[in-house]
Amino acid sequence: MNAIKKTGPIMRKKIVVLDDYENSYEKLSNWSAIKGLADVQIFNQPLLGIALLEKIQDAHALVLMRDRTPLKADLIAQLKHLEYVVFTGTRNLALDTEALKQRGIPISYTEWGPSKDSTAELTWALILGLHKRLIEQNKLIIENQWRNQHSLLPVLKGQTLGLVGLGEIGSRVAKVALAFGMKVVTWSPNMTSERAAAVGAESVSLNILMQTSDIVSLHIVASPTTKGMINQEKLALMKKDALLINTSRSTLVDTGALVQALQKQSIGGAALDVFDIEPLPADHPLRSTPNTLLTPHLGFVAEPVFKSFTTGVVESLEAWLNGQAIIRPLP
Repeated sequence: MNAIKKTGPIMRKKIVVLDDYENSYEKLSNWSAIKGLADVQIFNQPLLGIALLEKIQDAHALVLMRDRTPLKADLIAQLKHLEYVVFTGTRNLALDTEALKQRGIPISYTEWGPSKDSTAELTWALILGLHKRLIEQNKLIIENQWRNQHSLLPVLKGQTLGLVGLGEIGSRVAKVALAFGMKVVTWSPNMTSERAAAVGAESVSLNILMQTSDIVSLHIVASPTTKGMINQEKLALMKKDALLINTSRSTLVDTGALVQALQKQSIGGAALDVFDIEPLPADHPLRSTPNTLLTPHLGFVAEPVFKSFTTGVVESLEAWLNGQAIIRPLP
């Protein structure tokens, strides 16, 4: 008679999901199969430093919402149980992919959904909100007042929109500007006259763009060469009533120089959806600068985008837990 070989219980994997500020993962996708195979912890608030390490140090898999939480080599080295990382979207500038690859840890990403459309829409919401001083005008009504000295508002027709970057989002923004009867000028390091003309824009130098535009909107990819490109020198070129819009990356702008320009009112105002530290600290000077419209990084925050994110994460985790081929592996 053969003896029955006793085996211990199968160890369940631990999955930690970071930065679900919108409480979207379980609302938009079905986690029942994953929870049948693994223990899942979902965090809805930012975690930093020791608090972050304590929550993820025994994780077998990490789910990152874009690049909200940096995962660099020094932190990765402390995650002795880590076997798999999934991030939402197709690019994560805060993830040390080389450190993960050196340990043989696979990385997956998700599809985007209509994030380009949602960001272009938010760009125009910010342009119109700032240009028409909607927050200020609404406050008058709330406070039982009527018009003020800022109620004689300009119109967009005939004004110049300067687009720094003319990719998928910038091109969408340009089309709306043309519908408003605006002139569109554009610059990027590899811009050509033909590429600009294809969307009805004119290719100019960055200095000319900053000098002539009534509204400057940033849509260029963040990189070491574009970091801080909108600095004190470039801001000084802008018209006194010109507006700066940033729905791209905060690193494109020297925030200290922008705060100074807004405080001195050497430019007309700024509308920002991205910040050096997110969430924006309570004591940050941008919260009190004149004619500044701020939104909490909403460019990609849209239900169909997050549906694509969460569905992709669930697909990836289920495949990994079941020993199947990694879905959408990062090259």
